[in-house]
Amino acid sequence: MADIVDIAVSAGSFNTLVTAVKAAGLVETLKSPGPFTVFAPTDEAFAKLPPGTIQTLVQNIPQLIRILTYHVVAGKYKQADLAQLDSIISVEGSDIRLDCSDGFEVKNATVVAADIEADNGIIHVIDNVILMG
Repeated sequence: MADIVDIAVSAGSFNTLVTAVKAAGLVETLKSPGPFTVFAPTDEAFAKLPPGTIQTLVQNIPQLIRILTYHVVAGKYKQADLAQLDSIISVEGSDIRLDCSDGFEVKNATVVAADIEADNGIIHVIDNVILMG
């Protein structure tokens, strides 16, 4: 098996996420033993952001780190684990609202692929970038 970063790179649909993780200096963190649960936005999810947002974030590394770490939870949580919770605390420190009553929703995003196993955690693919607040 591979770690979270290797899986994201090899999938081919997380190029923007991988670029952002590299720009934020989080590659080594997401390659560490963890475990982590990552809500991974696809390239299409990033494309939904207003024009220029990604470029602005890459130029504001502290804000980029906050947004990226908001998509990460310490520990390994499968969909069945998350279904028991109303919210979970991100590595960034804020709550992420969860709703598994009708599908699998994470704040303003729908999980389109759940429980992708990695050596150091688990990935849930989401269709929107989740924003704090």
